[in-house]
Amino acid sequence: MTEVTDLLDAGERLDLEGLRALQLERLRTSLRHAYDNVPFYRESLDKAGIRPEDCTSLADLARFPFTTKADLRENYPYGMFAVPQDRIRRLHASSGTTGRPTVVGYTDGDLSLWADMVARSIRAAGGRPGDKVHVAYGYGLFTGGLGAHYGAERLGCTVIPASGGMTARQVQLIQDLEPDIIMVTPSYMLTLLDEFERQGVDPRGTSLRVGIFGAEPWTEQMRREIEERFAIDAVDIYGLSEVIGPGVAQECVETKDGLHVWEDHFFPEIVDPITGEPLPDGEEGELVFTSLTKEAMPIIRYRTRDLTRLLPGTARVFRRMEKITGRSDDMVILRGVNLFPTQVEEIVLRTPGVAPHFQLRLSREGRMDALTVRAEARPDASPEVRDAAARSIAAAVKDGIGVSVTVEIVEPESLERSVGKIRRIVDLRPKE
Repeated sequence: MTEVTDLLDAGERLDLEGLRALQLERLRTSLRHAYDNVPFYRESLDKAGIRPEDCTSLADLARFPFTTKADLRENYPYGMFAVPQDRIRRLHASSGTTGRPTVVGYTDGDLSLWADMVARSIRAAGGRPGDKVHVAYGYGLFTGGLGAHYGAERLGCTVIPASGGMTARQVQLIQDLEPDIIMVTPSYMLTLLDEFERQGVDPRGTSLRVGIFGAEPWTEQMRREIEERFAIDAVDIYGLSEVIGPGVAQECVETKDGLHVWEDHFFPEIVDPITGEPLPDGEEGELVFTSLTKEAMPIIRYRTRDLTRLLPGTARVFRRMEKITGRSDDMVILRGVNLFPTQVEEIVLRTPGVAPHFQLRLSREGRMDALTVRAEARPDASPEVRDAAARSIAAAVKDGIGVSVTVEIVEPESLERSVGKIRRIVDLRPKE
């Protein structure tokens, strides 16, 4: 702990009283910046009958209206920006698979802040200056690759910008270049593990000692699978492009007990996902973020749709958020039963003969919704093992979640992947 403490930056050294005072000061400044420079926020706050100066305590933030992804899409592409175009140094965007993409912009100051937060995250995960970091997140409009890249460089690491794809080559690079850390989605890490074993290379014998995984929910079972098969510490990183990108919160390697939110720059709340009412720390609900220091695109009470709860800090003064259990917009209501992909993941991970890669396909049979779980077989799984796995998964879903599903065991690497992630839910039901 002494070594870690010696490396903490000024923000991490704040005591609780100092942190809360800094948050309020920055919050009031950010609210004013958004109100004065973003027409959407001026109209939204005026309609709610509230002004930036009405925020005299952190609790007052709950009086301000939410921002949603729909708001960002309706103001596509630049309507949410608070600075002139000539101050924008980079643009990123979501995939836009369910509508218009959300576009986010960064000033020089935003890019520096982002690099600082990812550097802080890598250090909390156990990274140190001089380490080699293999970045297997996708580069481009997706924030993962470039966010990890510049954060690692800011910490003083050597970056290997592998990006996503070319799995066999990635395995070779890891053997040849001997990185200390890998940053990647957890589902693609499992794909890399399978490739190591396919090539007859012991994944436990690599130079890697830390894996920093994000961009999708993952379970404690998946952590154990990765740590046991690769002999590394597996820690969680959290972020989303609308807030800044990766580096909003990070799990500390010395505790692995949830992600410390970098609260000196991003203020978290938990609200009831149905009513929007604030919930106290310790209760599970939807995660909401307000930016405290962003210049190009300040965000006020952004509804992430991620489900978690806030807990007191341990390794840092900042509050922790539990690993994301799912998303309110990923919840499947099947014949009156609520089901999250992470629940199925836990079942798939403990089923012999099946790789940790699966997809949920919703369809309609007559007047009833139906769900098919498609899971990839391990390469060495015989037809008998695959049949047994399908029966086992179906029974476990019925017993543990309470719904009947169809299970299909498909060929290895046959489920579609995007930026290292498998599309978890495919809705084939007719549009009404």
